[in-house]
Amino acid sequence: MGLSLEYINSTTLLNPEEINGLKITSISTQGEIDEFEQQNIEKAIQWTFGKKLTAETLISEKFILAIHRKMFSDVWKWAGEFRKSEKNLGIPSYKIQSELKMLLDDTLYWIQNGTYTKDEICIRFKHRLVSIHCFANGNGRHSRLMADLISESIFRNPVFSWGTRTLTSSIQAREYYLSAINSADQLDYEPLIKFAKS
Repeated sequence: MGLSLEYINSTTLLNPEEINGLKITSISTQGEIDEFEQQNIEKAIQWTFGKKLTAETLISEKFILAIHRKMFSDVWKWAGEFRKSEKNLGIPSYKIQSELKMLLDDTLYWIQNGTYTKDEICIRFKHRLVSIHCFANGNGRHSRLMADLISESIFRNPVFSWGTRTLTSSIQAREYYLSAINSADQLDYEPLIKFAKS
């Protein structure tokens, strides 16, 4: 029986080679993938506990790859590797490293110079990172964890709640999140900051 992947709006589509990178052969549905990925992500979050993460360590290509690997390596063989295929979202794959380098340089500058509020730096970083779409999958969850780590490790602020405090359902939260992402695409970050803190 083949793997049944049910894609929803704004979800990265996996090609057959990427699907073949699934490490757990007993998985047969997207729901099962989600469950195993969530367990893996929780292990990655535990891995960050107590780490002394400076801005230079955290805002680096090495850490971007390492945290994605920690989040998904129990499930996917390609975890922690830049994508090599084109997706329905994100920039062309050959531009990933150069665009990421610009984002990392910009973010370090924002932090060092207080260019934006602390929350806005986190959210601008998250938004640009997910727009680049560095990986075959997991970009949204990866970028949210990165924003949380910047907030907590660099600014000594709480992690974001990402709609879990005020929105009553996952469908409502997803709709608001996608709307906030669309606003950020137009350089209006306030709805995404509001969502992140709700």
